[in-house]
Amino acid sequence: MKAIAAFAGLSADHPHSLQDITLPTPVVHGHDLLVRVHAISVNPVDTKIRRSLPATPQETPRVLGWDAAGVVEAVGEQVTLFQPGDRVWYAGAIQRDGSNCEYQLVDERLVGRMPATLDFAAAAALPLTAITAWELLFDRLGLHQGGHHGERLLIVGAAGGVGSILIQLARALTGLQVIATASRPESQAWVRELGAQQVINHQQPLSAGLGALGVPEVDYVISLNQTDRHFEEIVKVLKPQGKLALIDDPEPIDVRLLKRKSLSLHWELMFTRSLYATGDMVAQHQLLQKVADMVDAGRIRSTLAAQLGSINAANLRRAHALLESNAVTGKLVLAGFDD
Repeated sequence: MKAIAAFAGLSADHPHSLQDITLPTPVVHGHDLLVRVHAISVNPVDTKIRRSLPATPQETPRVLGWDAAGVVEAVGEQVTLFQPGDRVWYAGAIQRDGSNCEYQLVDERLVGRMPATLDFAAAAALPLTAITAWELLFDRLGLHQGGHHGERLLIVGAAGGVGSILIQLARALTGLQVIATASRPESQAWVRELGAQQVINHQQPLSAGLGALGVPEVDYVISLNQTDRHFEEIVKVLKPQGKLALIDDPEPIDVRLLKRKSLSLHWELMFTRSLYATGDMVAQHQLLQKVADMVDAGRIRSTLAAQLGSINAANLRRAHALLESNAVTGKLVLAGFDD
């Protein structure tokens, strides 16, 4: 089968950073599905793992990619949730080969039915970010669907992939007032289009931006990037006993600043359930099913921002470089393998 692999921690524009290769088609067993991949999207985790590889080429390539939409080709003997021919979407498990290949093995408990109203490209934009956003809201912050009217959520760095679906889920499933941060006119327009009720520029102090809106403090903050840069301001704008959730890998932050207000810190990694094979791993299947229903009902939309062509090393290198520029709104998608 065709695949794109990383052999060394080279820059995204280096011709050897990601290479087209051929691998044996994997054999399905157990709870695994063998999925024929039709479309993928690129996430920061892809670029982080590529950069973390040794600088010298390794003998064993690493197939990256943790977002896909495709069709089930075969199922393991323990599979009960899907059958061959089903259209599915998923993010998979970080400890296994990813979706940058024609055929991928993925545990059925991490897979959902693909929305019937989306094509493969539009669907591939959503799984990893939808799982992350859902878990941030309902597993990490412990929010309740249908509740929290009169409370405010501030999303720092809201124009990227996670923020783009997080805004939609928060608006559709809770009564929260959603305030987003974005710094460029196009990214500010994007988050408003997705449902943010108010927008501030995170290039300015968060407290000043909120103050200009007449908002002295917020109940919850979800920080999606540069948490270390904004940390003191986040502490400043959170209400006493408020909650902060984050997903990035910040430089060291002084968590002692949280004590005076009794603020709580919650970290989200959507791969935790699959990494540790937790007893509730099937929760990712269940939430992907719910998100698919919401898409088909017109309650939320795909966050696809640009489709960069077919799935090959050159296009994937371009996607990695664009993502590392930190100037992307929404998601970057590739679809179909070259004949």
